[in-house]
Amino acid sequence: MGYLGVAVLCLCFVTWVSRVVYSIWWKPMKLERLLRKQGIVGPPHKLIYGNLNEIAAENHKARSEPMPFSHNIVTRVAPYLQHSAEKYGKLFVIWFGTHPRVTLFDPDLIREVLSNKFGHFEKPKANPFVKLFVGGLAIHEGEKWAKHRRIINPAFHVEKIKRMLPSFSASCEELITKWQKVMDPDHGCSCEVNVWPELQQLTGDVISRSAFGSNYKEGNRIFKLQSEQAALMMQAANSIYFPGFQYVPTKKNLRRKEIDREVRTLLTGIIKKKEKAMKMGESATDDLLGLLIETNLKESDIDVEGGKSKRLTVEDVIEECKLFYFAGQETTSVLLTWTMIVLSVHSDWQARAREEVLQIFGKNKPDYDGLSRLKIVSMILYEVLRLYPPVVNLIRTPVRREMKIGGGITIPTGVQLCLPILLVHHDKEIWGEDADEFNPERFSKGVSNASKYQTAFVPFGWGPRICIGQNFALTEAKLALSMILQNFWFELSPAYVHAPFSVVTIQPQHGAQINLHRI
Repeated sequence: MGYLGVAVLCLCFVTWVSRVVYSIWWKPMKLERLLRKQGIVGPPHKLIYGNLNEIAAENHKARSEPMPFSHNIVTRVAPYLQHSAEKYGKLFVIWFGTHPRVTLFDPDLIREVLSNKFGHFEKPKANPFVKLFVGGLAIHEGEKWAKHRRIINPAFHVEKIKRMLPSFSASCEELITKWQKVMDPDHGCSCEVNVWPELQQLTGDVISRSAFGSNYKEGNRIFKLQSEQAALMMQAANSIYFPGFQYVPTKKNLRRKEIDREVRTLLTGIIKKKEKAMKMGESATDDLLGLLIETNLKESDIDVEGGKSKRLTVEDVIEECKLFYFAGQETTSVLLTWTMIVLSVHSDWQARAREEVLQIFGKNKPDYDGLSRLKIVSMILYEVLRLYPPVVNLIRTPVRREMKIGGGITIPTGVQLCLPILLVHHDKEIWGEDADEFNPERFSKGVSNASKYQTAFVPFGWGPRICIGQNFALTEAKLALSMILQNFWFELSPAYVHAPFSVVTIQPQHGAQINLHRI
């Protein structure tokens, strides 16, 4: 190798070292200095790792032991966040590796960030491990997000959800029949059931039928794969990501890619099966995938002004299907599980909910109009969502340039914002001294009047990016809970261990063992 070659190699090496030094030392130090000038401080952090080791240690310690039954779950689900808030107040910074994450508790600031009127804040770019797990609307931004939202939105209109009720009811009837069959007549027609996996199967069946026109057995493999991918994704999210690491053939990386390939193959088969059925004359309005394909086909193939296709590609549809599967199953299953756990303890509210359901429906199958009149059931579901929101926090970051929020807080590029949904939902300054208690009455006048802040209650997000499937999930939850209340009364089993923890969503770590009694 000549002198020129050596010089080029040296130059490349120096450039690489400079970039590494800039990203792991100079840039973080610069951002920390800018935040400190504004009085935004946080726990001490280490070079490269930030606070990740301490976060992992506190999470491990919290999860190693169950907690006495209480709705004050913050210290077990998000211990490091809670301890930092107690020490540094309601505006502080935590370091995720080399990335500073400023936590905002103020509902007015949260509203400002989530309103996003001028596109000033967006979700951080997902690393490759997150993209393997879920895509679509969950990660897109800008024009691509707007296109996907426009095409998908009609599938979630009220009239379309009404048409899906038979699918909801069929799945619920199968679950109730299953529970009734395992009940022992010699013990008062009662049985113990771990309702967590049962309700996962229920919501999996619902999303398979209502979204894809298939049954749970066809989608079961996808659910299992996505659950495994979720666990692998959370491991990656709580570790430092080095660019290009996804290409290293580690055991976990190979498994992540293997899962992704199989999920895509299964979803491609479902999509092609649906397209073929529609070409054969099957109605497109029976399920979400059919509606998505129908709306997509109505879009012009080429945008006259931009020269780009206004339709979703097959790859786009696959990504949205992955999101359907995860969001459609996971959110409602955790909501129903925590609702049954909570009502097992608060038997007075269980009785009030049952009385309302029987008054409106009797023993008849619930219909949409009746579901919309369930005031007490709605209050209960909202209060469960407040105490046990599906996700712990939302993350946002400025777009391309530094932004000012709250009239004086400067957020430089490279700084992420953490909106701690769980902690805000349990904040006594917002909800009162009974913030950690189950009190559905706080929603008696509706969600908008439950608190003086619009963004004090945001289980489905808020603003333009509020969850598109919110009405779908709540309708499914109301129907399922109504049918369960029509047929059973329930209480916690002595085997139940109260141990909420976060794996993408807040779940019961050791299951949800409940004693069911036939009515």
